[in-house]
Amino acid sequence: MRKSLLPLGVSLLLLCCALPLRAQQTSNPDNPSEFAQLGNSCNSFTFSKIGSCAELLFTGKPLHVAVGSLSPQNGFGAGLAYVGILKPTNEWRPSFNADAVATPNGSWRAGVYFKFVHTPDFTTTVHYGPPPHIKWNLTELPEHTVVNVYAQAESLNKLMFFGLGPNSLETARTYFGMREVITGANVVKPFSSKLNAALLGEVNGRFVAIRPADGNPSPTIGSVYNDTTAPGLSSQPGFLQLGETVRMRPVLWNDHLHFDDELNYQQFFAPTSSNFSFERLTLDLSETFAIYHSTTRIIFPRDANGPDECAIAPFDNHPDCTLNKTTELQYCKNANPNDAGPCKAISRDLQGSVNFRFLLSTSFTPGGDVVPFYFQPTLGGGDLNGDVTLGSYQDYRFRAPNVMLLHEAFEHSIWGPIGFALSADEGKVALARSNFGSSPWLHTFAAGLTLRAGNYPQVFLLFAWGGSEGTHTIANVNTSLLGGSLRPSLY
Repeated sequence: MRKSLLPLGVSLLLLCCALPLRAQQTSNPDNPSEFAQLGNSCNSFTFSKIGSCAELLFTGKPLHVAVGSLSPQNGFGAGLAYVGILKPTNEWRPSFNADAVATPNGSWRAGVYFKFVHTPDFTTTVHYGPPPHIKWNLTELPEHTVVNVYAQAESLNKLMFFGLGPNSLETARTYFGMREVITGANVVKPFSSKLNAALLGEVNGRFVAIRPADGNPSPTIGSVYNDTTAPGLSSQPGFLQLGETVRMRPVLWNDHLHFDDELNYQQFFAPTSSNFSFERLTLDLSETFAIYHSTTRIIFPRDANGPDECAIAPFDNHPDCTLNKTTELQYCKNANPNDAGPCKAISRDLQGSVNFRFLLSTSFTPGGDVVPFYFQPTLGGGDLNGDVTLGSYQDYRFRAPNVMLLHEAFEHSIWGPIGFALSADEGKVALARSNFGSSPWLHTFAAGLTLRAGNYPQVFLLFAWGGSEGTHTIANVNTSLLGGSLRPSLY
């Protein structure tokens, strides 16, 4: 079971107060500063004041408290985030996010994320007669070209390694620490509004440093493994990583069926090492069925927002815009394309969904090259990015260059922001693609509570069972809690 749940519970209580509230419009023409708003909202302890105070603390602009889980075993982090809007042009809406969080075990993450959203369709024009209407995209925004430039550093003091492949043993557990610096850029280019499809390209520099992790229940990694059993253990070269992705997110059946399908191809080049370059192909198919029509239309990270922003960029929830729920048409009058709507409130309506996911990730190594162990995907508990798979097993339990996963889940609201979840996972790992057939299937089940923000679960407290190695309790908070774009993957 993961430790340090008390700080998590306190933070979740504050989030329960903060996230149900919509950002309030001020009637003060002088637009008081955030500090003045905090002074007004936090000067007493009535229920309404507590909620307003917490809202400003966790979602305020430009500065607010940043919270979220780091990689499993490294705790729940808290820190500060800054959201800045740069001067826009007729063609581009630039902005940036900067944040830093730390956890009780000394792990931390810090990053700066610049974003440039291409918005030529929102150029100011003059209309006569009734305002024109806009057919609203049911997923997030009318799709735009988005350019991201970022630098992120993350230091993790407690990661686990059990060996490679499906035959690794639970008793072979060791610990290690890792620091990874990622600098790079990516571009999202839509090409089909009907399919809500986009092409994504990325170029990253990745710099990893592995270190011992003493003082844990099991030995440090270097006392048990070497470069043969854990490739890349003794030295970690810098990598140039390229990637190309085709993504489709159509919405069908009157907002009931949501697709989130990706085909991703990555190339990892180690210029200073002759045997660590490799390529990886990942197919990730996720289909979500919304039980009620009232279920939120926004279930994906938003390309047009940074990781610390909860408002949706141009027009959504804008005070000059109204949505006809029958025709799904958005009518806007005098809307400023650089304004953003407030944070999404928690709905009191029934919300529920059924999700199916298929994941296949396979690696290609030219000649005698190998995939460094720290870049190999894992199944079991949570992975480096916090994704939970085969939840009854320990975090990072099964590691290999090739993984396959089937995931089925049901989630439903209970009261206000509280919901419950049920899920089942089947997965396998293989050292070589040809071994997938002989590799055994692993099975687990999970059930627990969720905390829903923006009508979608953002926090999970799950109890998992069904595997061959006992049970596991998992507490996890979305790393992009406010619903903005995802941070760079750690592997």
